[in-house]
Amino acid sequence: MNVLFVTSVAIVAADPPRSRRLFIDALGLPLEGEEDGYYSSGSIPGSKHFGVWPLSQAAEACFGTPEWPADRVVPQASIEFEVENAEAVAAAGDELQRAGFELLHPARTEPWGQTVSRLLTEDGLIVGISYAPSLHDETPS
Repeated sequence: MNVLFVTSVAIVAADPPRSRRLFIDALGLPLEGEEDGYYSSGSIPGSKHFGVWPLSQAAEACFGTPEWPADRVVPQASIEFEVENAEAVAAAGDELQRAGFELLHPARTEPWGQTVSRLLTEDGLIVGISYAPSLHDETPS
């Protein structure tokens, strides 16, 4: 697996309005909201993407339901690592499985074009392997 950079870091928030008070009001981060409750920014130096991800949305992304499964540790954060292309996401997921890690879902392409595969650590961290075309400089050869 060839990790190119950290794609995204997000706080997984059971109470997004409370978390937004910390990250927007107190810390002054330039997070912009979306109608679905996700707040994020690609304008914080040192970070490609930082977000406050509602737990219900994390559950939907990982399990297809807005409720986090009771038999799984509740995540506190999410980190995604970028690889060189969409095919590398699937290969990385296979590599992680061979190393004994259970994927929450195999590589899939989200509606916004990002291909991602995720796992959950026993400590409550969602780890994603990602390819987001918008984060790659496409220069013609």
